[in-house]
Amino acid sequence: MSTVFIAFQANEDTRPIVNAILRDNPAATLEEAPALVKINAENRLTVRRETVEEELGRPFNLQEMHVNLITISGNIEEDDDQFTLSWAH
Repeated sequence: MSTVFIAFQANEDTRPIVNAILRDNPAATLEEAPALVKINAENRLTVRRETVEEELGRPFNLQEMHVNLITISGNIEEDDDQFTLSWAH
C-alpha cells in the first residue's frame, strides 16, 4: 500500500475542510503540528465539495482550499465536485 496525504495551514479557514475530509475518509489519520494539519490515507483520499459546504454552511469552490494548502502526495484527479489523491498501481 502507498500513503497519500494533504497538508494545510492550521487555521480557522481549514478546520471545516479538514473535518469534511475526515468525515468522507474514515480510515484517514490526522497529524497536527503547531502550524499545519496533515491528513494521511492509504491509497486514496477524496475531498468532496458537498461535505465541505455542509461543514462551512455556505457554497464552496474546491479551488478555495489551495489558498491554505501546503503540500500533497499522490496523483490528482479533480473536477468541480471532488478532489482526489491516489496512487495508481
